[in-house]
Amino acid sequence: MPYSAEISRSNPTCFLFLIDQSGSMADAVPNSPTRRKADAVADAINRLLQNLVIRCAKEEGVRDYFHAGVIGYGANVGPAFSGPLAGKELVSISEIGNMPARVEDRTKKVDDGAGGITDQSIRLPIWFDAVAGGGTPMCQALGLAQGILQKWIAQHPSSFPPVVIQITDGESTDGDPSNAMRALKDISTQDGNVLMFNVHISSDPNATPIAFPDSAAQLPNAPARILFEGSSVLTPFMRCAANDQHGLNLSDGARGFVLNGDMVLVVQALDIGTRPSNLR
Repeated sequence: MPYSAEISRSNPTCFLFLIDQSGSMADAVPNSPTRRKADAVADAINRLLQNLVIRCAKEEGVRDYFHAGVIGYGANVGPAFSGPLAGKELVSISEIGNMPARVEDRTKKVDDGAGGITDQSIRLPIWFDAVAGGGTPMCQALGLAQGILQKWIAQHPSSFPPVVIQITDGESTDGDPSNAMRALKDISTQDGNVLMFNVHISSDPNATPIAFPDSAAQLPNAPARILFEGSSVLTPFMRCAANDQHGLNLSDGARGFVLNGDMVLVVQALDIGTRPSNLR
């Protein structure tokens, strides 16, 4: 049965994030005029990396169940970790846990236990910084991702397939990315093909938020439809996680595509991709 490989230290899986860093990522998040898209995405990626580290933390330290990488594309295309991991394409989750660029003080809204909301101080490790500049060379980024994952799969042929998560706000400026996304999804381990998620943060006024649709019928424009078609159908486990843990009601054909979900939903979208099986 595909997508059933056990994840362990001897047989890890891989997460590769492709992050749009074009000039338009300096624009405001839809319905949040004081926050830049680039900043919201950076926070989402850092929180997800932190969650991955926590999931792998045991008494003796962080176990290497995952490898992960972040590729940015805008004025430049390439690895986008900050700090000690700068320039690295893929690293083990223990390296990520041990080598943040820095740790920042943040606040988050939490239930105060009396029917209200209060601010809680938290410490957030930072591995990825917000960048916005240049065009949107999506095809080049997808080609780089293909090469990175081909090398990784050659070393881990029986692993749960890598999950690629792209977050973008715009249209590719170096050609139609459809073939590049298809080529990426055609790569496979013995357990199944690479899984591709797309999170689209659109400034189109006609873009109504939608999560994991099974059809492109409600999508407002060609870039959104291209990203939908390039997204993988969720595995049965992922669909169950979305329905049971996040209260969604997804059909069998639901794809890993989110349009203008708030950052909480984006993190949930990414989180679904990190729950393929029990860790051993």
